[in-house]
Amino acid sequence: MTFPFEALRRAPDVEGEGLVAADAADRLILDTSAEARTAVGDGELVVIGDAYGALALGAAWDGCRGIRVHQDALTGEQALARNAASLDLAGRVASSPTLDADLVRGARVVLLRLPRSLDALRDIAGLIAAHARPDVVVYAGGRLKHMTVAMNAVLGAFFTRVDVTHARQKSRVLVARGPHDGADPMPAASRVDGLEIRAFGGAFGGAHLDIGTRLLLAHLPDSPGGGTEDDPLIDLACGTGVIGAHLALRHPSAFVWSSDQSAAAVASARATARANGVEPRMQVVRDDALSQWPDASASFVALNPPFHSGAAVTDRIAPHLFADAARVLRPGGELWCVWNSPLRYRPVLERIVGPTRQVARDPKFTVTVSTRR
Repeated sequence: MTFPFEALRRAPDVEGEGLVAADAADRLILDTSAEARTAVGDGELVVIGDAYGALALGAAWDGCRGIRVHQDALTGEQALARNAASLDLAGRVASSPTLDADLVRGARVVLLRLPRSLDALRDIAGLIAAHARPDVVVYAGGRLKHMTVAMNAVLGAFFTRVDVTHARQKSRVLVARGPHDGADPMPAASRVDGLEIRAFGGAFGGAHLDIGTRLLLAHLPDSPGGGTEDDPLIDLACGTGVIGAHLALRHPSAFVWSSDQSAAAVASARATARANGVEPRMQVVRDDALSQWPDASASFVALNPPFHSGAAVTDRIAPHLFADAARVLRPGGELWCVWNSPLRYRPVLERIVGPTRQVARDPKFTVTVSTRR
Protein backbone atom coordinates (compact mmCIF):
# COMPACT_ATOMS: atom_id res chain seq x y z
CA MET A 1 0.00 0.00 0.00
CA THR A 2 1.35 3.40 -0.96
CA PHE A 3 1.84 6.15 1.58
CA PRO A 4 -1.38 8.18 2.08
CA PHE A 5 -0.11 11.70 1.41
CA GLU A 6 -3.72 12.90 1.28
CA ALA A 7 -4.15 12.00 4.96
CA LEU A 8 -1.57 14.57 6.11
CA ARG A 9 -2.76 17.80 7.69
CA ARG A 10 -1.06 21.15 8.36
CA ALA A 11 -2.79 21.76 11.70
CA PRO A 12 -2.05 23.48 14.02
CA ASP A 13 -0.56 25.65 11.27
CA VAL A 14 -2.96 27.68 9.15
CA GLU A 15 -5.00 25.69 6.67
CA GLY A 16 -6.94 26.81 3.63
CA GLU A 17 -7.16 26.83 -0.12
CA GLY A 18 -3.75 26.53 -1.73
CA LEU A 19 -2.04 25.62 1.56
CA VAL A 20 -0.96 21.97 1.25
CA ALA A 21 0.65 19.52 3.69
CA ALA A 22 2.64 17.67 1.01
CA ASP A 23 3.61 18.34 -2.58
CA ALA A 24 5.35 16.89 -5.62
CA ALA A 25 8.81 17.69 -4.24
CA ASP A 26 8.16 15.50 -1.20
CA ARG A 27 7.12 12.63 -3.45
CA LEU A 28 10.17 13.05 -5.68
CA ILE A 29 12.60 13.12 -2.74
CA LEU A 30 11.08 9.91 -1.40
CA ASP A 31 11.13 8.20 -4.80
CA THR A 32 14.72 9.26 -5.55
CA SER A 33 15.98 8.09 -2.15
CA ALA A 34 13.97 4.84 -2.03
CA GLU A 35 16.82 2.47 -2.87
CA ALA A 36 19.30 4.17 -0.52
CA ARG A 37 16.79 4.05 2.33
CA THR A 38 16.55 0.26 2.13
CA ALA A 39 20.16 0.03 3.36
CA VAL A 40 19.91 2.32 6.41
CA GLY A 41 19.80 0.95 9.92
CA ASP A 42 17.88 2.29 12.88
CA GLY A 43 18.88 5.89 13.56
CA GLU A 44 20.79 6.32 10.28
CA LEU A 45 18.14 8.39 8.50
CA VAL A 46 17.83 12.12 9.18
CA VAL A 47 15.14 14.44 7.79
CA ILE A 48 15.59 18.23 7.73
CA GLY A 49 13.09 20.87 6.65
CA ASP A 50 10.13 18.51 6.43
CA ALA A 51 7.15 20.86 6.32
CA TYR A 52 4.45 18.71 7.95
CA GLY A 53 5.90 15.22 8.06
CA ALA A 54 5.59 13.91 4.50
CA LEU A 55 9.27 12.94 4.22
CA ALA A 56 9.75 11.47 7.69
CA LEU A 57 6.45 9.64 7.74
CA GLY A 58 6.83 8.46 4.14
CA ALA A 59 10.17 6.92 5.10
CA ALA A 60 8.70 5.45 8.28
CA TRP A 61 5.84 3.98 6.26
CA ASP A 62 8.47 2.22 4.11
CA GLY A 63 10.06 0.65 7.20
CA CYS A 64 12.70 3.09 8.45
CA ARG A 65 13.04 3.46 12.21
CA GLY A 66 14.76 5.83 14.58
CA ILE A 67 14.27 8.73 12.16
CA ARG A 68 15.66 12.02 13.49
CA VAL A 69 13.76 15.07 12.27
CA HIS A 70 14.47 18.80 12.46
CA GLN A 71 11.83 21.29 11.38
CA ASP A 72 12.40 24.99 11.79
CA ALA A 73 8.75 25.81 12.49
CA LEU A 74 7.24 24.65 15.78
CA THR A 75 3.85 24.26 14.08
CA GLY A 76 5.48 21.90 11.57
CA GLU A 77 6.89 19.86 14.44
CA GLN A 78 3.46 19.73 16.07
CA ALA A 79 1.83 18.77 12.76
CA LEU A 80 4.36 15.94 12.36
CA ALA A 81 3.42 14.60 15.80
CA ARG A 82 -0.29 14.72 14.98
CA ASN A 83 0.16 13.12 11.58
CA ALA A 84 2.44 10.43 13.02
CA ALA A 85 -0.15 9.58 15.66
CA SER A 86 -2.97 9.40 13.12
CA LEU A 87 -0.92 6.99 10.95
CA ASP A 88 0.33 4.93 13.93
CA LEU A 89 3.94 5.88 13.17
CA ALA A 90 4.78 7.94 16.25
CA GLY A 91 7.31 5.43 17.55
CA ARG A 92 9.45 5.69 14.44
CA VAL A 93 10.24 9.43 14.40
CA ALA A 94 11.86 11.75 16.93
CA SER A 95 11.88 15.53 16.60
CA SER A 96 14.88 17.67 17.46
CA PRO A 97 14.35 21.42 17.96
CA THR A 98 18.05 22.12 17.47
CA LEU A 99 20.09 22.09 14.28
CA ASP A 100 23.27 20.68 15.80
CA ALA A 101 25.82 17.88 15.61
CA ASP A 102 23.66 15.40 17.52
CA LEU A 103 20.97 15.69 14.86
CA VAL A 104 23.17 14.41 12.01
CA ARG A 105 25.88 12.40 13.77
CA GLY A 106 26.11 8.93 12.22
CA ALA A 107 23.60 9.70 9.46
CA ARG A 108 23.91 7.59 6.33
CA VAL A 109 21.02 9.20 4.42
CA VAL A 110 19.64 12.73 4.81
CA LEU A 111 16.38 13.86 3.24
CA LEU A 112 16.25 17.64 2.91
CA ARG A 113 13.63 20.08 1.71
CA LEU A 114 15.76 22.85 0.28
CA PRO A 115 15.37 26.08 2.24
CA ARG A 116 14.84 29.24 0.22
CA SER A 117 17.75 30.93 2.00
CA LEU A 118 21.24 30.11 0.75
CA ASP A 119 22.58 30.96 4.21
CA ALA A 120 20.26 28.35 5.72
CA LEU A 121 21.40 25.77 3.17
CA ARG A 122 25.03 26.61 3.95
CA ASP A 123 24.42 26.02 7.68
CA ILE A 124 22.74 22.67 7.00
CA ALA A 125 25.24 21.41 4.41
CA GLY A 126 28.23 22.37 6.56
CA LEU A 127 26.73 20.63 9.59
CA ILE A 128 26.06 17.41 7.66
CA ALA A 129 29.55 17.41 6.15
CA ALA A 130 31.11 17.92 9.59
CA HIS A 131 29.24 15.27 11.56
CA ALA A 132 27.47 12.69 9.35
CA ARG A 133 29.12 9.49 8.12
CA PRO A 134 31.77 9.79 5.38
CA ASP A 135 29.46 7.82 3.06
CA VAL A 136 26.39 9.98 3.75
CA VAL A 137 24.13 10.76 0.80
CA VAL A 138 21.96 13.88 0.87
CA TYR A 139 18.75 14.05 -1.17
CA ALA A 140 17.88 17.75 -1.29
CA GLY A 141 14.75 18.66 -3.21
CA GLY A 142 12.29 21.43 -3.82
CA ARG A 143 9.97 23.13 -6.24
CA LEU A 144 11.70 24.51 -9.32
CA LYS A 145 10.31 28.00 -8.72
CA HIS A 146 12.19 28.14 -5.41
CA MET A 147 15.45 26.56 -6.63
CA THR A 148 18.51 28.34 -8.05
CA VAL A 149 21.83 27.25 -9.54
CA ALA A 150 23.49 28.84 -6.52
CA MET A 151 22.13 25.98 -4.40
CA ASN A 152 24.32 23.54 -6.38
CA ALA A 153 27.33 25.73 -5.60
CA VAL A 154 26.54 25.82 -1.87
CA LEU A 155 26.30 22.02 -1.74
CA GLY A 156 29.42 21.78 -3.89
CA ALA A 157 31.37 23.70 -1.25
CA PHE A 158 30.84 20.81 1.20
CA PHE A 159 30.40 17.74 -1.03
CA THR A 160 32.66 16.29 -3.72
CA ARG A 161 29.82 15.31 -6.03
CA VAL A 162 26.43 16.93 -6.62
CA ASP A 163 24.11 15.25 -9.13
CA VAL A 164 20.89 16.76 -10.46
CA THR A 165 17.81 14.65 -11.18
CA HIS A 166 15.42 15.17 -14.05
CA ALA A 167 12.56 17.49 -13.20
CA ARG A 168 9.17 15.98 -12.41
CA GLN A 169 5.97 17.87 -11.73
CA LYS A 170 7.94 21.13 -11.44
CA SER A 171 10.24 19.65 -8.81
CA ARG A 172 13.86 18.49 -8.74
CA VAL A 173 16.32 16.78 -6.39
CA LEU A 174 20.02 17.47 -5.87
CA VAL A 175 21.98 14.40 -4.69
CA ALA A 176 25.17 15.20 -2.76
CA ARG A 177 27.97 12.74 -1.84
CA GLY A 178 31.49 12.92 -0.48
CA PRO A 179 31.36 15.32 2.48
CA HIS A 180 34.39 17.52 3.15
CA ASP A 181 35.33 20.75 4.94
CA GLY A 182 32.32 20.63 7.22
CA ALA A 183 31.62 23.37 9.72
CA ASP A 184 29.13 24.06 12.51
CA PRO A 185 26.70 26.93 11.87
CA MET A 186 27.84 30.37 13.00
CA PRO A 187 25.56 33.41 13.05
CA ALA A 188 26.16 36.34 10.73
CA ALA A 189 26.89 39.54 12.65
CA SER A 190 26.35 43.27 12.17
CA ARG A 191 26.05 46.45 14.21
CA VAL A 192 23.25 48.83 13.30
CA ASP A 193 22.43 52.04 15.19
CA GLY A 194 24.37 50.80 18.20
CA LEU A 195 22.55 47.45 18.23
CA GLU A 196 24.38 44.15 17.71
CA ILE A 197 22.41 41.79 15.45
CA ARG A 198 23.10 38.07 15.07
CA ALA A 199 21.39 35.78 12.57
CA PHE A 200 21.72 32.12 11.74
CA GLY A 201 20.78 31.03 8.24
CA GLY A 202 17.03 30.92 7.75
CA ALA A 203 16.20 33.68 10.22
CA PHE A 204 14.03 36.32 8.53
CA GLY A 205 15.94 39.41 7.47
CA GLY A 206 19.36 38.02 8.35
CA ALA A 207 21.75 40.25 10.29
CA HIS A 208 20.04 43.38 9.04
CA LEU A 209 17.48 45.85 10.34
CA ASP A 210 14.48 45.72 8.00
CA ILE A 211 12.72 48.99 7.30
CA GLY A 212 9.48 47.97 8.99
CA THR A 213 11.23 47.10 12.24
CA ARG A 214 13.28 50.31 12.00
CA LEU A 215 10.06 52.35 11.79
CA LEU A 216 8.57 50.54 14.80
CA LEU A 217 11.72 51.02 16.90
CA ALA A 218 11.68 54.75 16.18
CA HIS A 219 8.17 55.12 17.59
CA LEU A 220 7.96 52.72 20.55
CA PRO A 221 6.80 54.48 23.73
CA ASP A 222 9.24 56.04 26.16
CA SER A 223 7.46 54.46 29.12
CA PRO A 224 5.81 51.17 28.15
CA GLY A 225 3.69 49.38 30.70
CA GLY A 226 5.12 46.35 32.46
CA GLY A 227 8.78 45.42 32.31
CA THR A 228 8.87 43.39 35.51
CA GLU A 229 9.76 39.69 35.78
CA ASP A 230 6.06 38.83 36.17
CA ASP A 231 4.93 41.31 33.50
CA PRO A 232 7.79 41.63 31.00
CA LEU A 233 7.87 43.59 27.76
CA ILE A 234 6.87 41.02 25.14
CA ASP A 235 8.44 40.79 21.68
CA LEU A 236 6.07 38.51 19.77
CA ALA A 237 7.35 36.76 16.60
CA CYS A 238 10.76 38.09 17.59
CA GLY A 239 12.83 37.00 14.58
CA THR A 240 16.48 37.77 15.29
CA GLY A 241 15.58 39.48 18.57
CA VAL A 242 16.13 43.05 17.41
CA ILE A 243 13.01 44.50 19.06
CA GLY A 244 13.55 42.64 22.32
CA ALA A 245 17.23 43.63 22.54
CA HIS A 246 16.33 47.24 21.72
CA LEU A 247 13.75 47.29 24.52
CA ALA A 248 16.20 45.76 27.00
CA LEU A 249 18.90 48.29 26.10
CA ARG A 250 16.53 51.25 26.13
CA HIS A 251 15.02 50.27 29.49
CA PRO A 252 17.98 48.97 31.54
CA SER A 253 15.89 47.69 34.43
CA ALA A 254 13.19 46.03 32.31
CA PHE A 255 12.71 42.33 31.66
CA VAL A 256 11.85 41.16 28.14
CA TRP A 257 10.15 38.01 26.85
CA SER A 258 10.82 37.19 23.19
CA SER A 259 9.16 34.32 21.37
CA ASP A 260 9.10 32.86 17.89
CA GLN A 261 8.07 29.51 16.47
CA SER A 262 11.19 29.36 14.24
CA ALA A 263 14.15 27.45 15.68
CA ALA A 264 16.55 29.57 13.60
CA ALA A 265 14.94 32.75 14.91
CA VAL A 266 15.17 31.61 18.53
CA ALA A 267 18.85 30.68 18.16
CA SER A 268 19.48 34.04 16.49
CA ALA A 269 17.60 36.03 19.14
CA ARG A 270 19.52 34.32 21.92
CA ALA A 271 22.78 35.18 20.15
CA THR A 272 21.58 38.79 19.72
CA ALA A 273 20.77 38.99 23.43
CA ARG A 274 24.25 37.71 24.33
CA ALA A 275 25.96 40.09 21.91
CA ASN A 276 24.17 43.08 23.48
CA GLY A 277 24.83 42.01 27.05
CA VAL A 278 21.12 41.75 27.90
CA GLU A 279 20.80 37.96 28.13
CA PRO A 280 20.06 37.98 31.90
CA ARG A 281 16.97 40.17 31.29
CA MET A 282 15.85 38.83 27.90
CA GLN A 283 14.30 35.37 27.83
CA VAL A 284 13.88 33.83 24.37
CA VAL A 285 11.55 30.86 23.87
CA ARG A 286 10.25 28.80 20.97
CA ASP A 287 6.48 29.05 21.10
CA ASP A 288 3.43 29.17 18.87
CA ALA A 289 2.41 32.79 19.47
CA LEU A 290 2.09 33.23 23.27
CA SER A 291 0.70 29.85 24.26
CA GLN A 292 2.85 29.78 27.42
CA TRP A 293 1.20 32.94 28.80
CA PRO A 294 -2.11 33.03 30.72
CA ASP A 295 -5.00 35.28 29.82
CA ALA A 296 -4.92 38.96 30.81
CA SER A 297 -1.37 38.77 32.18
CA ALA A 298 0.67 41.29 30.14
CA SER A 299 0.79 45.07 29.72
CA PHE A 300 2.87 45.47 26.55
CA VAL A 301 3.38 43.50 23.34
CA ALA A 302 5.40 44.56 20.28
CA LEU A 303 4.86 42.76 16.98
CA ASN A 304 6.14 42.80 13.40
CA PRO A 305 3.96 39.97 12.04
CA PRO A 306 5.24 37.59 9.34
CA PHE A 307 3.21 36.90 6.23
CA HIS A 308 4.77 33.62 5.09
CA SER A 309 3.77 30.10 6.08
CA GLY A 310 6.63 28.07 4.66
CA ALA A 311 6.88 29.12 1.02
CA ALA A 312 3.27 30.30 0.89
CA VAL A 313 2.25 33.92 1.30
CA THR A 314 -0.86 34.20 3.47
CA ASP A 315 -2.76 36.86 5.41
CA ARG A 316 -3.91 34.36 8.05
CA ILE A 317 -0.85 34.44 10.30
CA ALA A 318 -1.16 38.03 11.53
CA PRO A 319 -4.77 37.67 12.80
CA HIS A 320 -3.72 34.56 14.74
CA LEU A 321 -0.95 36.58 16.41
CA PHE A 322 -3.29 39.53 17.02
CA ALA A 323 -5.78 37.21 18.71
CA ASP A 324 -3.23 35.67 21.02
CA ALA A 325 -1.82 39.08 21.90
CA ALA A 326 -5.36 40.21 22.72
CA ARG A 327 -5.87 37.15 24.91
CA VAL A 328 -2.67 37.78 26.86
CA LEU A 329 -3.03 41.56 27.25
CA ARG A 330 -4.83 42.77 30.35
CA PRO A 331 -7.49 45.49 29.95
CA GLY A 332 -5.66 48.68 29.05
CA GLY A 333 -2.60 46.78 27.81
CA GLU A 334 -1.13 47.81 24.47
CA LEU A 335 -0.16 46.02 21.26
CA TRP A 336 2.38 48.03 19.24
CA CYS A 337 2.45 46.71 15.71
CA VAL A 338 4.10 47.50 12.37
CA TRP A 339 2.62 46.16 9.15
CA ASN A 340 2.73 46.55 5.39
CA SER A 341 0.36 49.45 4.68
CA PRO A 342 -1.44 47.74 1.75
CA LEU A 343 -2.58 44.97 4.14
CA ARG A 344 -4.85 47.46 5.96
CA TYR A 345 -4.81 45.65 9.28
CA ARG A 346 -6.32 48.49 11.29
CA PRO A 347 -9.94 47.26 11.12
CA VAL A 348 -8.74 43.76 12.03
CA LEU A 349 -6.84 45.12 15.02
CA GLU A 350 -9.88 47.18 16.08
CA ARG A 351 -12.06 44.08 15.95
CA ILE A 352 -9.67 41.62 17.60
CA VAL A 353 -7.77 43.77 20.12
CA GLY A 354 -9.51 47.08 20.66
CA PRO A 355 -9.32 50.81 19.82
CA THR A 356 -6.42 51.36 17.42
CA ARG A 357 -4.65 54.54 16.42
CA GLN A 358 -1.98 55.21 13.84
CA VAL A 359 1.36 56.26 15.30
CA ALA A 360 3.47 56.52 12.14
CA ARG A 361 3.29 55.78 8.44
CA ASP A 362 5.71 55.85 5.53
CA PRO A 363 5.19 54.77 1.90
CA LYS A 364 5.43 51.07 2.82
CA PHE A 365 4.68 50.54 6.51
CA THR A 366 2.25 51.64 9.22
CA VAL A 367 2.80 51.61 12.98
CA THR A 368 -0.29 51.33 15.20
CA VAL A 369 -1.04 50.93 18.88
CA SER A 370 -4.11 48.95 19.92
CA THR A 371 -5.46 49.13 23.47
CA ARG A 372 -7.09 46.06 24.94
CA ARG A 373 -10.71 46.66 25.85
